[in-house]
Amino acid sequence: MSTPPRVLITNDDGIDSPGLHILARGARDAGFDVVVAAPHVNASGVGASVLSVSRENRTAVHPRTIPGLDGIPAFAVEAHPAFIVHAARRGWLDPLPDLVLSGINLGSNVGHAVIHSGTVGAILTGALHGLSGLAVSLDTGVEEPAAPHWESVLHVLPEVLDLLTSTPAGTLLSLNVPDRPVAGLGPLREAALSMFGAVQARVDHTPGVDDGPGTLLTTISDPDGEFIPGSDLELLAQGHPTLSRLTMVESVPGILPQRSVTSSS
Repeated sequence: MSTPPRVLITNDDGIDSPGLHILARGARDAGFDVVVAAPHVNASGVGASVLSVSRENRTAVHPRTIPGLDGIPAFAVEAHPAFIVHAARRGWLDPLPDLVLSGINLGSNVGHAVIHSGTVGAILTGALHGLSGLAVSLDTGVEEPAAPHWESVLHVLPEVLDLLTSTPAGTLLSLNVPDRPVAGLGPLREAALSMFGAVQARVDHTPGVDDGPGTLLTTISDPDGEFIPGSDLELLAQGHPTLSRLTMVESVPGILPQRSVTSSS
């Protein structure tokens, strides 16, 4: 038998997140060689930041034991998820990971707002190293539920992992699963990104008093307006798990007119 792919499991909710542990279990049960490395604290919303808590260029790595995942190496790292992925491919892990799985995030990662997601930032960083990646999120809404339907993600995951491993290296996929029982899920659908994210944010400024600092108060709410047909938000609202293929940042030629090159005599 060929050697199974080695998969780095990370997230932005932190090493103690149940979603991280469940994703690792799903990857293990799918036959992958799993290693877990995640931020030591919650690092949501950091995008592809490679910030770490360093002391003389040293970032602390704490070995951990995850219940139910005996024999799987796990680490809490004092760094953001993109840093963890970068470090894993730049000399830390041996053997090197072949794939990056990030999640399971509490809350969907949809629309163009995925650029702010640490869950997505991890797989974007993996693509810089030629790795395929899957960001996995559970569409729980603004309020965190008491009992998220993690089993619904595990129900969809094998099909998506088969897709991921059959695509060229560097492929990036984002999976969002409605937070409802397996029996209430619709078929997996490919989705376009919405123009906005899963929530709307409003920021209000309160000036400081006597030259003291002011404050910015952020409040969030569910998105308003109609969903774009075929978008991730529309399909999730209909009960469909959604899959979107993401691309790396790329340059687009044509901003300057073409100039002919003449030789001098």
